[in-house]
Amino acid sequence: MLGSARVRLNRWQQVAVAVGSAAGALLDPSRADLIAALGETTGMPAFERVLKRMKRSPEGRAILLEQPRVISVNVGYAWDLPENTFGAAYAKFMGSRNFSPDDRPPVRFMETDELPYVAMRAREVHDFWHTLFGLPTNLMGESALKVIEFEQMYLPMCLMSVIGGSARFNGKQRKLFFQHYLPWAVRAGMQCTDLMCVYYEQHFHEDLDYVRRKCGIIPAPAPPKQA
Repeated sequence: MLGSARVRLNRWQQVAVAVGSAAGALLDPSRADLIAALGETTGMPAFERVLKRMKRSPEGRAILLEQPRVISVNVGYAWDLPENTFGAAYAKFMGSRNFSPDDRPPVRFMETDELPYVAMRAREVHDFWHTLFGLPTNLMGESALKVIEFEQMYLPMCLMSVIGGSARFNGKQRKLFFQHYLPWAVRAGMQCTDLMCVYYEQHFHEDLDYVRRKCGIIPAPAPPKQA
């Protein structure tokens, strides 16, 4: 399932894929496949650290043992949960944007047995994090979430995405991001629990605010009102 699309690369090929993916992602930030390739080819040390942390956590070990996938057949029941639950909030987030959990690109450039799943898990829980932090999927929201992801995993791709995203802001957006969203994201990423060690699917039935409190999550602040 994870291994069928994997491609073996030597060191120079990894560099070439990383450089090409970075250039392409800067030109078109909507290319999820390029962002994924950049994360895989530059992020192996970061994913190895995440794997070690998951092995030290009870929920993390359960995730590694069971290897749940965030795909429609597994999370579709969230659409039927009570409105106040985390699962219902996730379903609303996905449905309002016409997103499908099946749209994530596969892991292609990691060869070991465990790391491809960790990379895939990081990719698939991204929308859970959007839901819990209350962030939109526009460039501002994605850039803020990438700050949190960097603090959580130290993936170079996340830092590069923040730099690339902020470079595309106009002057007003850049001021809003650096004065309002960036300080919040830094604080939120430091305060919350280890997000890769949360078995989100087991908390779908719980109240959204309760899950946020349990995970130490500070939802994104509303934009400041114009004077």
